[in-house]
Amino acid sequence: MCAGASSARAPTMPERRVRWTETARRDLDAIVDYIAADSIENALTVLDRLQARAGSLTVAAEPGRVVPELRVVDVHQYREVIERPWRLLYRIDGDTVLVLAVLDGRRELRSLLLERLLRS
Repeated sequence: MCAGASSARAPTMPERRVRWTETARRDLDAIVDYIAADSIENALTVLDRLQARAGSLTVAAEPGRVVPELRVVDVHQYREVIERPWRLLYRIDGDTVLVLAVLDGRRELRSLLLERLLRS
């Protein structure tokens, strides 16, 4: 290193803890169980993919987009990342990323949320 040269590093993003809500865990279980009926191997692959995608939020939660269907009604605290064909919906709460749901991206979000409310 040359005299006077700085050893400045790019700032690192704070690492967060990822927590799954009971609802998101049930979503994940339902997806895996459905796929496992045809292929245990495929089910385990999907489980790994979804868990890895959620795990990536420990250091990269902000890049997820605001959920478009909620943004249009001025609700900005919910974000999502896509692991096709699923949408992982989450909220950042301080040093925690809270995974709220794993939804089928091929279905309309409004009908999925209505279905959940009716089951409650």
